[in-house]
Amino acid sequence: MMDILLPILILGGIGLLFGIGLAIASKIFEIEQDERIPQVRAALPGANCGGCGYPGCDGLASAIVAGSALVTACPVASSDMVEAISGIMGVTASETEKMIANIHCKGDCTIVEDRATYYGIHDCKEAVIANGGTKACRYGCLGMGTCVRACQFDALTINVNGLAEVDVDKCTACGQCIDACPKGIISLAPYGQVIHVDCSSNAKGKQVRSVCSVGCIACRACVRACEYDAIEMVDNLAVIDYDKCVQCGACVEKCPTKAITFEGREIPEEHKRKTDLEKPIAVDLSELEEKAPVSK
Repeated sequence: MMDILLPILILGGIGLLFGIGLAIASKIFEIEQDERIPQVRAALPGANCGGCGYPGCDGLASAIVAGSALVTACPVASSDMVEAISGIMGVTASETEKMIANIHCKGDCTIVEDRATYYGIHDCKEAVIANGGTKACRYGCLGMGTCVRACQFDALTINVNGLAEVDVDKCTACGQCIDACPKGIISLAPYGQVIHVDCSSNAKGKQVRSVCSVGCIACRACVRACEYDAIEMVDNLAVIDYDKCVQCGACVEKCPTKAITFEGREIPEEHKRKTDLEKPIAVDLSELEEKAPVSK
């Protein structure tokens, strides 16, 4: 009997000693975690989209508590979530402007012809390998939905004419579509900004006209029309400085190809923009909706 019990007792004693040793070691080498980290993590939406620039919500929670990220760093978080995180951190969240994705192209299949037929995987990244894609405009949207598949929030679709569109109410500005687009035609813009240059071509005017009737031809009419120095030409393409733009609509009226678009959507009061000149937006909806009735 003792031949059986003795080995059991010995092994049990060794196990107990190891257990006590490990318990002591865990206390000695314990890394204390700030109790606010799990609280902030619980307040975050849990999308793990990476739009904040950190490795998921866990990484962002640690960064917020460490002070290396703002309480408003999560682009997906609602105002209630931001308020909750601010309460945990004992700070007041500064006012931040909601951002949304914007597609800088409106050369759909009814406007821009294909210069070739593509046979292969229905994906923009795959299609550009074949000599830049099928479209006559080498800068435009290919419409194969790579950005749509990258979006975790169902905020993008491909319309019936093969052009990517953004649902501004679903968009969280996570940036996944921007990273996914091989043409680089998607950028973030303030939610309250309803005037955009919807072209990405850096080609010269004559070349643009030969393939697209709604592309920017670098005529500078918009630059001359803007009283606020909010538009400049960069590599044959008009670029709007959203911080200066008061959305007066002068550029929309003057653009001969309508490459500058006014979005026909109403902006809630809380999202209406103010420039650094402290001027409220000056869009006359009744006039511009007829001149540029494009709504994304």
